[in-house]
Amino acid sequence: MVTRGVPIRIAVIYEPGKRIRPVWFELNRRQYKVVETTYHWRDKIGETHFLHYTVTDGEALYELVFSPLDQIWTLNAQHTELP
Repeated sequence: MVTRGVPIRIAVIYEPGKRIRPVWFELNRRQYKVVETTYHWRDKIGETHFLHYTVTDGEALYELVFSPLDQIWTLNAQHTELP
């Protein structure tokens, strides 16, 4: 199952000198605890920057995307089958 561009509620930790660390997010009124951030990257579309985080709750992989311009987090992809 893959879901794209769904706005989510999320908790993150901002530490000075370190990258943003997602802690949990909510999707369809269910909270998912992030147990590991497996990868992160930045990209740019036009003049808009985006921060991407691939995270797991131990059961699935999720791509979380942050838009600093409008301060919105979205779930860009959900992969329910882990390798």
